[in-house]
Amino acid sequence: MNRICLLLTGALLSLPLLAADYPLDAPGPDGRRPGGHLTESMPAPPLADEENKDIKRERNYPEQPPTIPHTIRGYRIDTNSNKCLSCHSRAASARTQAPMISITHYMDRDGQALAAVAPRRYFCVQCHVPQKDVKPLVGNVFEDIDTILQRDAGTSTGNP
Repeated sequence: MNRICLLLTGALLSLPLLAADYPLDAPGPDGRRPGGHLTESMPAPPLADEENKDIKRERNYPEQPPTIPHTIRGYRIDTNSNKCLSCHSRAASARTQAPMISITHYMDRDGQALAAVAPRRYFCVQCHVPQKDVKPLVGNVFEDIDTILQRDAGTSTGNP
């Protein structure tokens, strides 16, 4: 017990020394937000334009929600209205030629069919997101399963 008290006392006494090594006005690390100080307020970078290509993108894994291939700037999605449903609902999709939302969006949590979109699936941007043409913040070496299977099949037959 005495050892624990002694260790805790030593740790608490060294905290002011550690804080003195890192003053609040020291430059912040260059990470996702380069430059500046921890206490400095910098302006937000400008928003990038959304892609507006209207093409279906490849999905990287099963059950991945499709991305939104068009701009949704100005779309109203709240408890009173959902602009997405004006094109993608079951009733509107034939008229607009937009893909109909999945039938799973018309099911409650018990799998029972509903006449309208389920409340838990009503706010589209919880899962579906528009894309922006920006430089990635971090590197990415993701490979989809098809690429891995093809590579493994090539190495098992002796092909590089």
